[in-house]
Amino acid sequence: MNRQKKLQQLFKEKAKKASAKLAPKKPKYICKADRLKLAAEASQDSIISSES
Repeated sequence: MNRQKKLQQLFKEKAKKASAKLAPKKPKYICKADRLKLAAEASQDSIISSES
């Protein structure tokens, strides 16, 4: 690998890392059991508010 190619590769790696830092973060993963609990709580809240 010649010197120019090595330098270009280094610049590409640094640019990729920099753009990854600026990219929006993915939301934290919520396991299936917790999602079901949240859905159940939400449905209970909507039932209670519709009865009042």
